[in-house]
Amino acid sequence: MAVDATTAPIPTSGVATNNSSGSNSASGSSSSTGIADNFQSFLLLLTTQLQNQNPMDPLDTNQFTQQLVQFAQVEQQLKSNSQLEALVNIEKTAQSTQALVFVGQTVAVDGSTAHFDGNATWNFSAPSNSSATITITNSAGQTAYTGSFAIGSGNSSFVWDGKGSDGTKWPVGDYKMTVTAKDSNGKDVAISTEVQGTVDSVDLTASPALLSIGGKNYTLDQIKRVVRPAASS
Repeated sequence: MAVDATTAPIPTSGVATNNSSGSNSASGSSSSTGIADNFQSFLLLLTTQLQNQNPMDPLDTNQFTQQLVQFAQVEQQLKSNSQLEALVNIEKTAQSTQALVFVGQTVAVDGSTAHFDGNATWNFSAPSNSSATITITNSAGQTAYTGSFAIGSGNSSFVWDGKGSDGTKWPVGDYKMTVTAKDSNGKDVAISTEVQGTVDSVDLTASPALLSIGGKNYTLDQIKRVVRPAASS
């Protein structure tokens, strides 16, 4: 087991591509005809309404003009909705492409339960130097490991090799970490924990895309940082 500070900020770079289906949708919308861009339709509507007026009580010119403007506004709103839908599809594609970048990367996400298979890693953040007791329990609530450590302020990581406090090797499975800490004055210190693991796959059929880490699914916004791989000796 070891406590160190090996985390790094998430990179802001990403890749985004246009969705061909969204582009087709937008181009199809722009090629449709309507009162706003078809003079023949405008004339047909105009003459039809004029022919069906009551000659004894003709439609007021201002009111008639207002109706035509309203028809054009409705047409433009329908086109705007179609274009917005195309933009949403493009954004979804960009998010999916960004999610693919994380496959094979080691990341940290909010949580306290990590999957152990050879080792398990948690990150935690302390607001000040503290004396902490770390307890690891299995899915049945049994205590697998407990130990006391002095931790510094800021971000640190704890790597568990699966050995219990008595040296017993624990099986593969999900394990939860609990950290209780006190500062030099004996006051309780709140410790936030994160789970660290490798992104195994991405489910692009979900909306938003889901990253699989140790058999559990997470969304992109749950990723707090990407961890640099250990330097080879």
